[in-house]
Amino acid sequence: MNETYSAFAGFAQTWGLLYFMLLFAVVLAYALWPKNRKKFDDAAQIPFRED
Repeated sequence: MNETYSAFAGFAQTWGLLYFMLLFAVVLAYALWPKNRKKFDDAAQIPFRED
């Protein structure tokens, strides 16, 4: 049973790290994509608007 846990833990650590690195790269690319700049600039100004 201990071998099964160790194998599963090793698998989860390796592939989990790769999964989250890929997810981070996708989110970063979305945030820095030039097409989205206007949307984010507009959202950044929301607190300064008077209703």
